[in-house]
Formats: sequence, structure tokens, C-alpha cells
Amino acid sequence: MRVLAAMSGGVDSAVAAARALDAGHEVVGVHLALSTAPGTLRTGSRGCCSKEDAGDARRAADVLGIPFYVWDFADRFKEDVIDDFVASYAAGETPNPCLRCNEKIKFSALADRAVALGFDAVVTGHYARLADGVLRRAVDADKDQSYVLAVLTAEQLARAMFPVGDTPKPLIREEAAARGLAVANKPDSHDICFIPSGDTRAFLGAKIGVRPGAVLDADGTKLADHEGVHGFTIGQRKGLGLPGPAADGKPRYVTDIDPETGTVRVGSAADLEVWTVLAERAVWTSGAAPDGPIECVAQVRAHGGTAPAVAEPVEGGLVVRLRQPLTGVARGQAVVLYRPDAEHGDQVLGSGTISGTERERHSYATELVSDATV
Repeated sequence: MRVLAAMSGGVDSAVAAARALDAGHEVVGVHLALSTAPGTLRTGSRGCCSKEDAGDARRAADVLGIPFYVWDFADRFKEDVIDDFVASYAAGETPNPCLRCNEKIKFSALADRAVALGFDAVVTGHYARLADGVLRRAVDADKDQSYVLAVLTAEQLARAMFPVGDTPKPLIREEAAARGLAVANKPDSHDICFIPSGDTRAFLGAKIGVRPGAVLDADGTKLADHEGVHGFTIGQRKGLGLPGPAADGKPRYVTDIDPETGTVRVGSAADLEVWTVLAERAVWTSGAAPDGPIECVAQVRAHGGTAPAVAEPVEGGLVVRLRQPLTGVARGQAVVLYRPDAEHGDQVLGSGTISGTERERHSYATELVSDATV
């Protein structure tokens, strides 16, 4: 096949391109310029789209002996990822920009251009496994990225390749070194790629501005003022601007955010527990929604936040009733559904964008559903 390797300048995408080449594919490397003002150098493991990253990707392509190009997707990235991120926080949500980047940029805009140019698939260095259209967790649980790929449709998965998902990260670095790739020991990127300072609140503040509101306790008592709901997320404990813990000495957490009134409510850890997750924009990796409720494991954060559940499609969305409560579940995050499979890796069934939660305990918490498919 003729494949396009998305090369970020890191070790994973470089090895992914090399493995695609080893498999006999015709490989062309491309680096996505996503920043309108790329910095010359990275700040340690923070940031992306720097001139250094582009140079690292080009050098890796030279070592592999493949053609290499830089494509400018900065305007599309700003519109579909950065602007969406800011708008979501302004609406009191907690978005995951990596999900949106995969959905809108790497496997939509990039893949569409690749297909138009005659390529059969896009190769990336994501840690996930994909075979016969079935998306599964990576072998390396600590690096697994199946959660941020769960927004991909069956059509998008059909033209994707993830060559490094079957290998632990330390062995990927060893392989890169053996291949003579200078990025073998390059630090992994972390945090939000377009906020290299790591200060999300300052970034959002500069974009959104001051929108004063109040921090209230569970009884409605005003505890403090704040400068905008964008500075908070459900489950947050630190940086609340409160003089101290609750009267009982226990810490307080953000339990609700109302962007219309600018109200941020805080409560105890127990107040964070939810039993039902409501989601919109459902995506089913098989291409079709199930006929009824399905037994699964639900995950609400990229690393952690999992519970056995019964999920059911409803009018383009999902209702996910948990068998165990989860905490820190925020609107704007994704809920990803997995079918457990210890032998081959948990299978991604689908996903949805969280639009609400319910705290009431339901019958599924203790009872099995006889007609739920597995």
C-alpha cells in the first residue's frame, strides 16, 4: 500500500514510519505545522510544532530514506481544536484537545488530503492496536492511547495504521536507537501541546477574559469570588481560592459549574460520585449502534476513571449506567466504552461526549441485565 506517515518529530512516529516501511509499504513522511507561530525550541517535554520538532522529523525521514514534506494545518487546528477548547471551557466544560485533534485533524483533514493524493492509509505513532477494523488497547497500558482514538469512525479506522501499539515504550526507544534515529531518547510530550507553559488557566484567561462569579457550598453559602468558570473543572481540589477546608476539616472539591450564572459549587468527595453518565455525539467503531443495552467497561478520562457499566444508545447519544460510581466526571470529556479482553486487549466499542451526569443509584448497580449483549 501507499501510506502517509504523520511524523511529529518524536520517537513513536519515527518508529511507526520505519515499521510501515519494513512491512513493504510505500511510505511518505509528513510533518503537520499546527502552530501559526512555532517556537524555535521546545520547552523540555512541553509544546509541539516547534522548528526543532520539524527538523527532528525531517532527519528521521532522511535516515529511513523516505520522501518528506511539511503541511500547514495551522488554521484548521486553530479552528477545530484551539477555538473549540476555549469555547468548551467558557461553557463550563472540560474538553480533551487530543480527542478533537485526532477526530478533526489527523484522521479527517489529513486523511482526506492523503486519500485525495492517492494514499491508502495514514500511519501514526499512537499506542493502540488495530486489526480488521477492531480498535484495542495497546500492550503498554501506561502509554495506551485508545481512549483518545475512540472518536474515530469505522471509515476513519479503515484507513489508519498504528504500528507501535503492540510494543512496550522502552523497546520502541531501543529499536529507534538500533535504527540510528536521533530521537531515540527524546522526551515524550505531555500536557496540552499548544500551551507550552503548562498554565492552562492563564492561557484561557487571556482568551476569555474576566467573567466574575461566586464559589458556593452545597447549602448555597458564598465562600469566595472568582474571575471565570474557565478556571475550574469538576473534581478540582486545589486553586479554588478558598481560605481553608470545610468545617469538618475535610477538603472541598468542585462539584458543579454553571456558566450562565458564573456559579461554581463545591462539596465533599462523596458529592462527586455519579452513577449515570449522559453523552451526545455517539460514535460506534463498528459503524453501527447496538440494538439494545450492552455490558461494557466505561472510561471517562485518558488514564483512569473506569467502571463496569451498561450502555444504551439513545437518539444519537448514550446513556451509561455505572455498576460502580465514578468521580470527577465532567461535561465535555469523553466516555469511552470497552469490551474486556485480557488475551487480545480490551476492544473499543464506541464513545460519546459527556453532556451530563446523574447521582441517583439505579438498579443496574446491583442487578445484571438479562438482555444486555456482551
